[in-house]
Parts: sequence; structure tokens; C-alpha cells
Amino acid sequence: MKIWLLSIFYITISAHCKVAIGANSNDPTHINFSQGLPNSGNLVLGVYTNNQLGDFGEQIDKISQGDLKHAITITEFDGKFNSTQLITAPRNSGLAQILMVGLGDKGSDHSLTKWEELGGKTIQKAIKSFDQAPALVFDVKNSQINAHMVYGAQLGAYYFDKYYTDEKRVKYQQQITAVSHDVSTTEKYFRQELEPVAEAIWHTRDISNEPANVIYPASFVDRWKHHFRSFKQIKIKVFDEQDMLDQNMGAIYGVGQGSQRPPRMMVVEYMNGEKGDQPILLVGKGITFDTGGISLKNPDKMWNMKFDMSGAASVMGTVYALAGRSAKVNVVAIAALAENMASAHAQRPGDVVTSMSGKTIEIRSTDAEGRLVLADGNYYGDTTYNPLLMVNVATLTGSASRATGKDYAAMFTRHDELVQPFIEAGKETGEQVWHLPLNKNHFKAIEAKTADVMNSGPDAPGASAGAAFLGTFVRETTPWVHLDIAGVAWNDKPTPTKASPGSTSFGVRLLNGYIKTHFEN
Repeated sequence: MKIWLLSIFYITISAHCKVAIGANSNDPTHINFSQGLPNSGNLVLGVYTNNQLGDFGEQIDKISQGDLKHAITITEFDGKFNSTQLITAPRNSGLAQILMVGLGDKGSDHSLTKWEELGGKTIQKAIKSFDQAPALVFDVKNSQINAHMVYGAQLGAYYFDKYYTDEKRVKYQQQITAVSHDVSTTEKYFRQELEPVAEAIWHTRDISNEPANVIYPASFVDRWKHHFRSFKQIKIKVFDEQDMLDQNMGAIYGVGQGSQRPPRMMVVEYMNGEKGDQPILLVGKGITFDTGGISLKNPDKMWNMKFDMSGAASVMGTVYALAGRSAKVNVVAIAALAENMASAHAQRPGDVVTSMSGKTIEIRSTDAEGRLVLADGNYYGDTTYNPLLMVNVATLTGSASRATGKDYAAMFTRHDELVQPFIEAGKETGEQVWHLPLNKNHFKAIEAKTADVMNSGPDAPGASAGAAFLGTFVRETTPWVHLDIAGVAWNDKPTPTKASPGSTSFGVRLLNGYIKTHFEN
């Protein structure tokens, strides 16, 4: 059989080196599906252990009269899962170089998350080896695994390099062409289930990575409005500072009053489930930059406070993923947005503000501001929508990051039955959570002598006190989970599915997976 008659899975990637200072970031790497094999250039090839090849590898080996397997033998490439080896392409193949990628034993029971990581790592290695990634042949016949490898490649190809003026540093890949054994099945699954999530993650990372002079409360709203524009099921409401005053949202307004960029509350309704069904409610912390206010942060570590809106970005990204999949659910996402600045107009330690709930709050530290914007976001969302489930996503406390590091988000809840399902969803999606305590002593620790509560509990564990504060503005009958993502929202090191330092988009895959498993019809 001639090579061009084969229908084998591979990927080609072309580089795009456009630099647009201050404009929207690059569009997500586009995926094309097709049939056919490359007859020139470089190649990435999947190889199993014990010199076992897929259909395409066997064809290359036959054409080269056994040179491919010989090269595998003399380089001692064992095909171990996720290993790589670069070789000169064998004779008669028409190719230049081949980057071999280990697939492990045929029939190995790897999780889909592991296949995604292999796809992401392969793309990154290929770009490093060839600058522009060549055709990528995984040579795996399982359509679902193929689709997840493409998904991982799309995530792994993410680079936030829009501000580079040296084109040699730009690694952004404009498109990926995937050729499969079964194009119809692979593409259908990818388009319906995976591509919307990848695009949501891409948008979430972009917005979180932007500097604070580009993304602030009003521009955050504008950027997400732009992303949501094609979804008919999406309705958006935005509260400005006057609306906050009219609604008695003194907590979020107080945080934003010190900035020239006023606060916003963005409410996105995605109603695609049964009419009248209560929605799931996602409320994210959106501090677009955090100086600490009058309680000024350490200047040496202040630069990365642009990531303090990561929770708000992730809840918006989750809705984008659900809408892109046309998920049969009702979901509302709220982004509580403010810029926490130190100025003559900023609130002070010792001030007392009145939240939308009517509860008064003594400001012990202006650097405990995220819980303030969420107080009004939580109360508004809980009382307006009466949700089936409410989830907070917030870079809330350094205490949580010190407890769980870069491996887990800290999880708090008053409802023990929610713990294990979230832990399982974390393992399935690769965004893991760890349950930390929340009890009556934590709520007692934030009681204030001057007001109803204070925004910092000096005698309580910081992460638990922060969770208790948020829970104060959620009815006890509402199933509620708080995810403190302070330790996992950003990472300055690359991972298999994130090449650039910066935003991890933590929460999008977790919440998309959890909602899909437990709420979709």
C-alpha cells in the first residue's frame, strides 16, 4: 500500500508571529482535521515499547527497509511513556528528522489526563526541537485517546508572548491540523466535548496573564462580553458603582473606592437546562490588581498581584466551556471586580462598611479585600438565584497556599457530602483539591466588637477564617463550596499542558468536569 493511501493520525503546526501590543491576545490555536500524510519536513512519531510501531511507523519502516526499527535499536529508545528521542529520518521516507515519542506498552490503561499531558509535552518538545512544530503522528487508533491528545496539544501550545517585540522569542502556533484513522468520530468528539474547554482555558489564561493596565474591572467585562458574543443562551448584567450604591453593596464598593478604575460586578446567566430549574452559582474573586490598599503589601512581591482576579476569570471560563459544549444545565457566574489601591480615597483599617446583606463589617486589614467583594457577590447571587450549588473560586489567602502548595486548591464547605465528589472530580480533571477544616470556632473568630464581623480573624487559621467570612454571606441551607486557589492559580514553571509561566486557569477543568458528572441531563 502506498503511503498516501493511509488514513493515519498526525498533526502539523504552523507558527504565527504576530505581535499586537495592547490588543487582544492571540486567538486559541485552531484545530483542523484531515486525512493524508506528510511527505517532507520533520515529523513526530509515536512509538510503543519493545520496538512496536503503529500503522504509520510500520509503513515508514517498510519503505526504509527496516532502518526505522534499526534506529530505534541503536539509540536504545525504549518507548517508555512520555520519553523522547530525536533521530535522522530513515532513507526513502522523504523526511528530515523524526522526534520519537514513547507511548508505553500497547493497551496500557493510562488515564485520559495522562494522554493529554503526553500531547502537551510532545508539542512543547517539538517546538523546542524544530522551532516550528512539524507533523505529529501519535499513531494511536483509539479515537477518544486521539482527541484527548489533540486537546492536550492545544493546551500545551499555549504561550503568552504577545508583548515580545523580538519575533525569535514568539512561539505561538496559529493552527494544528490533525489527521486521524477515523476523522469523523475523532473530530465530532473533539468539537463537542474538548475544544470548547480548551478555548475557555485559553481565554482564562490570557485575561489572567494580562498586566493590570490592560485588564481592570471595566476591561475585564468588555473582554468577556467579546468572548460570549456568539452564545445565544448567554445573558449578561453589569453593576457599576452607582448600581452598587443603589443596592447597598458597601463591601465591594469600599474596596474599589480608592481606585480611578471603578468596581464592577459582572453577572453571566447561562440557562440551557430545564425551564425553572435552580441554577448552579459560581462566584469568583476579581481583584484586578492588589496593592493591599492602606495595608500595603511587600513591594518586592506585588508585581504578580495582577493574578488576584484569577477566580473571576475561571468562573467566566467555566461558563464559556459549558456554553461551548451546549451543556444542558442552568449556571450563573458572578465576577466581583475591583482594583485595590492605596489613595486619598481608599478605605482605612478601622472603617466600618455595610454589606448588601445588612451585616456590618469592620475593616481590620484592607489587604483582606477579596472576601469583601465576595461578600456582596455571594449574598446577591444566593438570594437572587436560590442555587442548587454555590461555589466560590478565589485567590483568597497565603495561608491556603502554604498549606497545600502547588499541588492542590484548598477546599472548604459546611456540607460534608460535597467533599468526596469534588476530590474525585479533581483527580479526573487534573485539578486536585484538599479538604481543610471549617467549624463554628472559625466563624466565632471573625466576630467583631465594633461591627457584626471583621474581615480578618487574628486568632484563627487564616484560610479557615477567610472561608468562614465568605460563609457568613451564604445561607446555611445553600450547598456551598469555597475553593481557595491562591497556591495554584499561577505557576512560573511550565507544565505539560501550559508552556508559559503565569496563569494555570485553575478551576475551569474542575468545575466543567464536576458539573458534567453531577448536573447535566
